[in-house]
Amino acid sequence: MHILIVDDEENLRKTLAQYLSLEGWAVTQASNGLSAKKHLEEHTFNAVALDLRMPGMDGLELLDWISNEGPSLPVVMMSAFGDVGDAVNAMKAGASDYLVKPFDPEELIIRIKNAARTAQPDKISVDEPAPISLDPTMKPVITLLNKAAPSDATILVTGESGTGKEVAARYIHRKSERSEGPFVAVNLGGLPEGLIESELFGYEKGAFTGADSRRIGYFEAANGGTLFLDEIGELPSALQVKLLRSLQDKKIQRLGGTGIIPVNVRIIAATNRNLVEAVSQGTFREDLFYRINVINAIMLPLRERPADIIYLAKLFLDRLVENGRTRVSGLSESALAALAGYNFPGNVRELENMIERAVILADTAILQPRDFTLPGKLQQVPDLPAGTLKQMEIRMIQDALLRNEGHREKTARELGITRKTLLNKMNSYGMT
Repeated sequence: MHILIVDDEENLRKTLAQYLSLEGWAVTQASNGLSAKKHLEEHTFNAVALDLRMPGMDGLELLDWISNEGPSLPVVMMSAFGDVGDAVNAMKAGASDYLVKPFDPEELIIRIKNAARTAQPDKISVDEPAPISLDPTMKPVITLLNKAAPSDATILVTGESGTGKEVAARYIHRKSERSEGPFVAVNLGGLPEGLIESELFGYEKGAFTGADSRRIGYFEAANGGTLFLDEIGELPSALQVKLLRSLQDKKIQRLGGTGIIPVNVRIIAATNRNLVEAVSQGTFREDLFYRINVINAIMLPLRERPADIIYLAKLFLDRLVENGRTRVSGLSESALAALAGYNFPGNVRELENMIERAVILADTAILQPRDFTLPGKLQQVPDLPAGTLKQMEIRMIQDALLRNEGHREKTARELGITRKTLLNKMNSYGMT
């Protein structure tokens, strides 16, 4: 992929460029909108990471040019906290997604991939179940989604990380009567706890220091459409109460405001946590659980959908080929067999990343088994006696990294240590 990063902060540009380059992506940097416009006129890109506030031509002006005159490509907006409302408005104007600074560069990688994937046309009609799965084990899930989609019932999509919960949510939206309305996705686990309330419900001018104007939140941005609340199990207890009231009353109140605002929003929530267990432990409200769990769709892990490994591998490669981003034209039977024999702890997202990496590094037009670095084989611990404390710690870190798709902050949180401690341990053990 070729990514254009547009931001007037040089240090941020360089940091993001370094992280994106580690993914094997080509990166071009621009310090302002005019420079970015010139790059877009002269070169081909797959996505743009665009700062909202810049001197000269700012992000909104450049977005307007891209939407009306420039190339058709996904744009991920980057904004400071005080610009959240403008960022939401930018999404309405054509942006694919946005991030609030500061953010983990890995989160940008995820958002760009999601935006690029969403922007690519499906080869198969959305009226068929194939965009989600071709495996027979998923037929009951597809049937459930098809039955639930026309209603306004709240749906809880559960399953391991990377199984395609957002894909299922978008499928429901497309097949619902709200398909012409907005689909707004919120990763609650990726938002700082102090910003979640203002992100969801918006705020009034003067609500807090730096609130210089009124800002709408995700609920208002999704009005008339669907609001997808990903990682709802990470929602703090205090905000669970406010969310429950909003779902029951179909009304919200902006932070710092007194007015009641009606909202017409269909809620789809998702989590990889066991909410029944969280309810029993007192970390998730029982009444909220029953409110969001009207219909429960369970996305099976990829290891339980063997037919999808081959299908999705070919689909991901076809998309790269169709977009002219590779000279690779196919997968050998031995490569498909190697993929089919792997259990994919990172599920669909891991498979997609694996195909993209293989395409970048391949020396031949047909992908071979040697083009795939299967983590289970690559990350074995060498020359350590079984059962040592060091070996156990390394394996715990490896397993947690795989479960969290390499996201270090989430991995550290799962292991009960700080991100700095995790990085120190990884460095001391020679882990990358």
